Amino acid sequence: MAEAEPSLDSLRAQIDAIDDQLYRLIMQRAEVALSIGAVKNAHGAEAGLMRPGREARLIRRLAAKEEGPFPKAVIVRLWREIIGAVLRLQGPFSVAVYAPEGAAGYWDLARDQFGSLTPATAHDSPQQVLNAVTAGRASVGVLPLPDGGDPQPWWPMMLAKDPKHPRVVARLPFAAGETVRGASLEALAVAQCALEETGRDRSLLVVEATEETSRSALTAAKPASSLRSSRAGSRRAKARSGCIWSMSKASLRLRTSVSPSSGSASAGPCSRSGRSAAMPFR
Repeated sequence: MAEAEPSLDSLRAQIDAIDDQLYRLIMQRAEVALSIGAVKNAHGAEAGLMRPGREARLIRRLAAKEEGPFPKAVIVRLWREIIGAVLRLQGPFSVAVYAPEGAAGYWDLARDQFGSLTPATAHDSPQQVLNAVTAGRASVGVLPLPDGGDPQPWWPMMLAKDPKHPRVVARLPFAAGETVRGASLEALAVAQCALEETGRDRSLLVVEATEETSRSALTAAKPASSLRSSRAGSRRAKARSGCIWSMSKASLRLRTSVSPSSGSASAGPCSRSGRSAAMPFR
């Protein structure tokens, strides 16, 4: 005898039970996160509430699971919201966004990455964003990718040796499917937090030239075989923050900043005789 088809009422009852279970698990997760926040706060500012590397590893692990028909992009959005809410529970957390008139897409990227209810302030210039993060008025800043045509580039400021100066910690968007108004955009997130490797990182290279140098000459001089670290024992072109690299063919010095939660191709700035231009290193 064939089993009867489940009724709509019984299926909806299952949904209700699952929803109740999800709610309890989310609250349980929040309690554990509060305990983690208490431990971090006990260790002072150096512990840092935000850990972009761990966040990236968590979301990639969940997105890699094969079971179920639920869209992966929505899974990413759900966990980004959870992570943003937890950060606000653990301590003050806010975002400074480069969002001049007509550039609403950066605001959308910030909301997608750090949560729709996370306090955010809009700024007319990248310098204002960096100032807000440096002064502690914002936990993280969202900035445009380096642009060779920018008359006042912000990325040379990443060379500051002050440990409190913001560093690039992520490239946005984290995953496909974000809700960005207007043309497709990418951005960089900067924060005063420790950099940690995720296994899928990209570095940003800042090239300092002592004389007028064309972009084509720099591009021709960039093969990995011509790069060597000033730190003994390492010859890889993917470096930790603070490493200084030498380009043997062009007598140039490179300094790098790691973006741990980015899975995108890297884009690095190039300083040239007092002017700056963006140059991608693939």
